[in-house]
Amino acid sequence: MTTKTDYFRSLSKLSREFGTTKDQDKLLNLIVDSAVKTMKAKAAAIFLMDEESESEEKNIAVAQVGLSDKYLHAGSGHAEKITPQLLKDGYIYVRDATTDPRLMNHEIKKAEGIGSILIVPVMLKGRMLGILSLYTSEIKKITTDEIEFLSILAEQGGIAIENAQLIKKMHDNTQIFLKLAASMSSSLDIKIILQALTEDIAKNLDVKAASVRLLDDDKRNLKLVASFGLSEKYLNKGPISAEKSIAMALKGKPVVVKNAFIDDGVQYKKEKQEEGIVSILCVPIKSNDAVIGVLRLYSDRKRDFTEDEITLVTTLAYQGGLAIQNASLYLMVQEDIKDLKDNIWSHKSWF
Repeated sequence: MTTKTDYFRSLSKLSREFGTTKDQDKLLNLIVDSAVKTMKAKAAAIFLMDEESESEEKNIAVAQVGLSDKYLHAGSGHAEKITPQLLKDGYIYVRDATTDPRLMNHEIKKAEGIGSILIVPVMLKGRMLGILSLYTSEIKKITTDEIEFLSILAEQGGIAIENAQLIKKMHDNTQIFLKLAASMSSSLDIKIILQALTEDIAKNLDVKAASVRLLDDDKRNLKLVASFGLSEKYLNKGPISAEKSIAMALKGKPVVVKNAFIDDGVQYKKEKQEEGIVSILCVPIKSNDAVIGVLRLYSDRKRDFTEDEITLVTTLAYQGGLAIQNASLYLMVQEDIKDLKDNIWSHKSWF
């Protein structure tokens, strides 16, 4: 019988591991291993939801102990049905996994030797990422202490995933700035620099596309300078009005358009729908404190851009403005040098 001391020792050991490593895979495997050993169960697994998966199975086992490959490849077959109850009650107890109507694959569970299952959600900032499932060999009554212990383990899983995401985000963001700095130091071709920026930021923030548009001489239209992920048909749809196309960004403020199909400040709604553009983040590009254009990110699904993402894109747009300013200064210097040479040549008789 598992005692409260056993639970405490297991959580203490896990806490020490969390303090010494940030390896997500290692931590998630420690969680399922702790669940099985402490609760004297047959198996445990963490499944994360992958909404973008092209396969029918949207729940991927990222850590498990005690389950066969055959069972895992058969698919969980129940996560979508149990999610509402999980979010409502905080757990689901399946007394007999081979007969419970909420589950599928009864014969596979019987062949695997599974009696009862306890399922708790893996949460991150109020959002359900997946589930932590505990499997017993015999049909077993689950206690309140066991539910609470497994729920704490699932919470630790959410923390491990969040830490891994933060580390990855810091690494990816650093790489963007390094690549942009390298481009700015190795080239004064502004189109090359901004083209690299649009591609890197689109990939880093997992959006469909990105573009840079700069104001023309009369500041009435936004001219395309660089883009990534947009079709030629969409790019050639027509002029982009500075007054009609997300104009607030040209006043110096980032703008998030959650639904481009209905937003009054968006041009070419039909073309955006055909292109698969749903949400847009538009930030100003400045040079010497004057707004000279915009950097836009396009998402193919409805998306709320976080404050951190908006700050990152705004900072990169500022770096893009510096690159444009540097290139302009270089061209001005080149012209001055040419004028000076021409002037000296024309007055060579003075010497």
